[in-house]
Amino acid sequence: MDVEELRTFVSVAEAGGVASAARKLGIAKSIVSRRLVHLEDEMGVKLIERTTRGTTLTEAGATFRDYATKICAELDVAKETIQPTGSLRGRLRIAAPLSFGPTHLSLIIAELAHRHPHLDVHTSYTDRIVDIVAEGFDCALRLGHLQDSNLIARRVGPFHGKLVASPGYIEIYGTPKTPAELAAHQALMQGTETWLFMDGERVITVHPQGRFKADNSLALVTAALGGLGIANLPEGLVAEHIASGALVSIMADYPLKPAGIFVVRPPSQYPTRKLRALTELLIARFNPHVMDAEPIAASTAKPSDTAISDSVAGSCRLPTISG
Repeated sequence: MDVEELRTFVSVAEAGGVASAARKLGIAKSIVSRRLVHLEDEMGVKLIERTTRGTTLTEAGATFRDYATKICAELDVAKETIQPTGSLRGRLRIAAPLSFGPTHLSLIIAELAHRHPHLDVHTSYTDRIVDIVAEGFDCALRLGHLQDSNLIARRVGPFHGKLVASPGYIEIYGTPKTPAELAAHQALMQGTETWLFMDGERVITVHPQGRFKADNSLALVTAALGGLGIANLPEGLVAEHIASGALVSIMADYPLKPAGIFVVRPPSQYPTRKLRALTELLIARFNPHVMDAEPIAASTAKPSDTAISDSVAGSCRLPTISG
């Protein structure tokens, strides 16, 4: 049985289609289809049903997927065990937030490529939350509070936000003192958001309202500077504006609930060496004192209604968008 055929089958099963698997593997769709046909011929059973809408696993295919996934994972571990210091090869596909990635993450990703000249590194900077399995990504870099899913997340650093408004807005509308008072103010948001505040050990949840929305946190900074409302933004985006007096940090008695920077990957027993190499660089940059931190259980992988979207991940914002 050919190992590449096994890997191809697993990729199709995880991605839910031939095209997505081909993108992840970096090969033509015709090659993926040919490998699947050969594997089914060798197994003597149909593993995948192909339709115009995509592919679904047969009963036999669903059973075989679990075994094939374990075999591929064990082979990867065996390779890394006997070549623990060998150069990284292959391709690493990363999804990163557009608002934060180019300014805060690109240098780290470039350092990864510099250290491993035989590794192809492909990064997609986007303001939407990608489906890393269906779209063939090895990982995504996300910020915020994560909710349950079948993905696996590793926290690589802390993430803090600030509630800010311009002096002009405050002069006209006043400053809210408590989370409850935000109901009388205009919130600047990416979509439907939930803001979490701390009152001692107690978490206060607020669903803000506002007429100005944008799917990019940099646009929300501009709106806040223009006096359109109150924004929940990452410190990295507003620190200079606060220092200059262009924005004012408000509600210091009710700080935003701290969040995190996460590397999110598809479910598997072991992370690959190339993914571990990226994770270690990120920890060294954002949280160097926790190099031995354990990965989070397959529980926290996609942004909840209180998380930060990929679009703002990294320097972005603390609220999050649904969708």
